[in-house]
Amino acid sequence: MTAAVATVAIGVYGVRLARTTSDFLVASRSVGPRWNAAAISGEYLSAASFLGVAGLIAKYGADALWYPVGFTAGYLALLLFVAAPLRRSGAYTVPDFAEFRLGSVRLRRLAAAVVVVVCAVYLIPQFQGAGLTLRILLGVPGWVGAVAVGAIVIANVAGGGMRSTTLVQAFQYWLKLTAVALPALVLLGHFLGADRPLGPSAPPVVAERTTVDITTDVVVRVGAAQQVSITGTLDRRPVDGPTVLGTGEHELGSGTRLTLAAGAAVPVVAGAPVDGDDWLAPGDGFGGKHPLYQVYSLIIATFLGTMGLPHVLVRFYTNADGRTARATALAVIGLVGVFYLFPVLLGVFARLYVPQLLITGTSDAAVVLLPASVLSGLPGQLLAALVAAGAMAAFLSTSSGLLVSIAGVLSTDVLRGRIRDFRAAALVAGLVPLALSIVVTTLDLSRTVALAFSVAASTLCPLLVLGIWWRGLTAAGAATGLIVGGLTAGSATAVSVLGGVSGDVAGGWPATVLSYPAAVSVPLAFASMIAVSAWTRGQDPLRVARIFARLHAPERLGMGADRERALRPE
Repeated sequence: MTAAVATVAIGVYGVRLARTTSDFLVASRSVGPRWNAAAISGEYLSAASFLGVAGLIAKYGADALWYPVGFTAGYLALLLFVAAPLRRSGAYTVPDFAEFRLGSVRLRRLAAAVVVVVCAVYLIPQFQGAGLTLRILLGVPGWVGAVAVGAIVIANVAGGGMRSTTLVQAFQYWLKLTAVALPALVLLGHFLGADRPLGPSAPPVVAERTTVDITTDVVVRVGAAQQVSITGTLDRRPVDGPTVLGTGEHELGSGTRLTLAAGAAVPVVAGAPVDGDDWLAPGDGFGGKHPLYQVYSLIIATFLGTMGLPHVLVRFYTNADGRTARATALAVIGLVGVFYLFPVLLGVFARLYVPQLLITGTSDAAVVLLPASVLSGLPGQLLAALVAAGAMAAFLSTSSGLLVSIAGVLSTDVLRGRIRDFRAAALVAGLVPLALSIVVTTLDLSRTVALAFSVAASTLCPLLVLGIWWRGLTAAGAATGLIVGGLTAGSATAVSVLGGVSGDVAGGWPATVLSYPAAVSVPLAFASMIAVSAWTRGQDPLRVARIFARLHAPERLGMGADRERALRPE
């Protein structure tokens, strides 16, 4: 609640500063690099970063390290290839850049549709994560947390736009860093004092008698036969009382309660490493028959997806010039890199101290449950409260940035671009993903966000990279790439979110590509943009030369000043 109250208070203060359309869209381009870097880090470190990374580390081990590595390294590519030229374009949104670069209103509208899809896909796991957190802490239904966060975010964005959101997100970065670092360091001291092995060859075990509530249908793998107590559904038949789980895979139905005796081995979700040796060794992927493809596809999605995330890109429009945009990107790499050290530690400790979460399939709860599970009494409760505050800050800050991006695009590309249009767009753009978050399938948060990265890497990333660095790109080529990449990655994302595939194809290539589409969709998007551009007529070479001069010439030459004046709304 503290995080929510602070967010509302800072947002109300920001509303007083937001008076013009430029304030709402890009904070009148007056945000300094340090403040902007904190705000970018605040909105970028989402539910997937705060909860999902630790959960995936606990479940899959070494291979899951590619999530925080990729989330951070993506900013290096953004720094090198996109940040300064994008800011020099003078654009307010990615669709605005598309029209400026290629002179096509149709392409602008297509890019606007892609921005809305990417942000909506990214918003869904933020609301789902909020529901999960409040369900754990307060025992309320999941939809209550989603609605509460959605209401705060919509009110904050509609009230103050980018200027208000910047103040909120900068504060929330430091709150999240404190909320994840302090528990990680305390638990590190506890771990070092306990002299406990990190990766025993045996499966993880519970230290005391433990009852686990299964909240969703899940398939678990048992390394060696053991006796447990089950009330609910086992392998699609009702069970009530002691039973023996044989070696192999078993299906536990939603609503089942499983009780493990002290010292009992913990069954793990099918596809995850069973023992510590496999958990520490890379190469097993994330469950499935094609682990190497999964890892490479994840690397492509996270490394390139950052360059196409609208809520990240819009932040660089708020800088005063290209030089400060580069400084901002460099600072973000440091801030994000420091943050990700701590979810990795918490994921390791979750494997050791709350292994029962490996049964449920909802390992995202590890960060919230871990402090109180390890430390008894008031210290554990205080750390758990701090983690909960950080989790709420994660949902609020990222959701705010995403909603600003959608509202900015809808208000300028669909409506007339007035302040009241921005507010109406924020309301609609918040309510639709909120409704979807309640009804669609819940995946691991980082998995869902990685799918959004795949869509961004397959659409807006090729548009920006080729648009900034290749003179031969044409409007037809860009549109073709957006459609091919968007349909390929977007269809895979839709299938995964709606429940995935089943039957004989569930463990083969179709399921693997649908769950990790970037290795297929990104090359297709780049190839289609280049191929169609080579066969279609481009813009006048002199006009392209002027555009490239604005994108790449130093600010002191004033090449883009005329466009800045033309785009400044009243």
